[in-house]
Amino acid sequence: MPRPYPKEFCDDVVRVACGAEAPLKQITNDFGVSEASLHNRMRAADLEDGVRPGLSAEEAAELSVVRRRNRVLGQENEILHRAAAFFSRDISPI
Repeated sequence: MPRPYPKEFCDDVVRVACGAEAPLKQITNDFGVSEASLHNRMRAADLEDGVRPGLSAEEAAELSVVRRRNRVLGQENEILHRAAAFFSRDISPI
């Protein structure tokens, strides 16, 4: 599997592609990147800049952390409910 390009290089290619009058095919040939990779990078740049609707990379990472934490809290809550039901069963009313 080829090594990923450095972020600075990708940012430069996207900047050139967004502001260039040349066709994308020529830009991909000049920089030695695939067209699919350039399209994906341009789409991600549009998300980051707010041009397209969607989550930026930072927001997606934060959402992933929040969902994971929510899942753990739900599991902890379920354990506490089961423990409370188990222990309340053994208590006899006076």
